[in-house]
Amino acid sequence: MSPVTEGKLRLGGMALRNGLLVHGPTHWAAAVRDKDGGIRVASGRKPRVKGVDGVPGVRGVVRLGEAFAVIPLVKKTMPAAKLPFESPAVIGVAAAASLGGAQLRKRLRGVGGETAAALVSLAPAVFALRGGELAQYHGVEHKAIAAYEQGIDDPATVPKEHDRCGSNLIAPMMLLSAGGTVLLERMVDRPGPMARAAVGLAGASIAVEMFAWSDRHHGEPLAEAFHTPGREIQRLIATKEPTPEQLQVGVAALAEILRAEAAA
Repeated sequence: MSPVTEGKLRLGGMALRNGLLVHGPTHWAAAVRDKDGGIRVASGRKPRVKGVDGVPGVRGVVRLGEAFAVIPLVKKTMPAAKLPFESPAVIGVAAAASLGGAQLRKRLRGVGGETAAALVSLAPAVFALRGGELAQYHGVEHKAIAAYEQGIDDPATVPKEHDRCGSNLIAPMMLLSAGGTVLLERMVDRPGPMARAAVGLAGASIAVEMFAWSDRHHGEPLAEAFHTPGREIQRLIATKEPTPEQLQVGVAALAEILRAEAAA
């Protein structure tokens, strides 16, 4: 996957169960296929925290927070949008994974317990992706954005894997979280929830900085090594080839974010 062509907007996105949400620099846009088969489109301004772009370790986590803050805005503006975890079955799997992870931490101390708990925590995402259209709309996200970035007219012709996908954060965040928690338990007797949360936040911050570094050094050996686990997760689990009808929804979302950003 080549870097963003000069002069193009840097876009991100999130697959919905019936469509696509796209993030631009200042706005979001979403398109979904409704029950009647039509395509609904909406957009709005993103919440932004200014003054952190030059602060390593803070900027990435803040931007992730902004992306999550968009989700309720999308749902309020477009009630027809179906969120990835908006399913009783997925919620049930998430609850079971949370309980299972806690038990694994108690039974398996150290790196083994933390790693096992981290793997179990992925169960809700895997369950959500393997059923329904979510994995296909994840492929739509990557294809629509990559086609725009590379100046390609037909998104069906580009790969369904993208190097700026959040799946690239999974492996480093798991490793950093597990290692940081083990180190914390060796330094502090019975660390509390706040200390554990701080370790998790620190791990996320470092992982995001690594992600940004790999994007700036695209094609270099270390950057390629960083992207390899994420590419395999996308290839095997997280994405599927979309249908032409699903790609139409992605094209509509892309057109709306470009319109909203141009108007801004």
